[in-house]
Amino acid sequence: MENKNIGLVLEGGAMQGIFTAGVIDVLMEQGIEFEALTGVSAGAAFGCNYKSRQPGRVLRYNLKFCKEPKYCSFRSLKKTGDLFGAQFCYHDIPDRLDPFDKRAFSENPMQFYVVATDVETGLPRYQRIDEVDDYCYEWIRASASMPMVSRVVEIDGRKYLDGGISDSIPLRFAEGICGKNIVVLTRPRDYKKKPSSHMWLFRRSLKKY
Repeated sequence: MENKNIGLVLEGGAMQGIFTAGVIDVLMEQGIEFEALTGVSAGAAFGCNYKSRQPGRVLRYNLKFCKEPKYCSFRSLKKTGDLFGAQFCYHDIPDRLDPFDKRAFSENPMQFYVVATDVETGLPRYQRIDEVDDYCYEWIRASASMPMVSRVVEIDGRKYLDGGISDSIPLRFAEGICGKNIVVLTRPRDYKKKPSSHMWLFRRSLKKY
């Protein structure tokens, strides 16, 4: 079932994104398609599987590799500067260990956007991705690169971190593409975010930005 002029918005939330993975699996299994999908952070990393039409893939590789230090660990953070290992998560898994269907992704007409934050301006960057290559992987990695536990990702001379910093629920952007949107949240409806007690650490570690 195709929903003309209806979009899907997926927020981040690190491993809370597993909830989102379950929602999109059911939508895919029911054959529901959207005009566009906009994902932030985990919403981008997991949402790309909607465009490649691979229900179950997110849960499968997370269950398989969750205890693998190269996937996510403080060992990886200490060794590479990334809590989620860049090589393992964004190359080894999609290219070899649990292949991402690049052909299905490129042939699916649904528009796919990821949100990343330009660390020098503090503004969100909305990047459309139509093909799967290293450039695509870097944009998804940038969108999901959380401050303090990720390296800044440089693409085309600009530097980026997690899209949730600047636009955690990009509904306004999505409304510029589709008249109506379904937003998948990872928190209860009445949740209100409180100021971070770790802001001083962010300021120290990212002081030049």
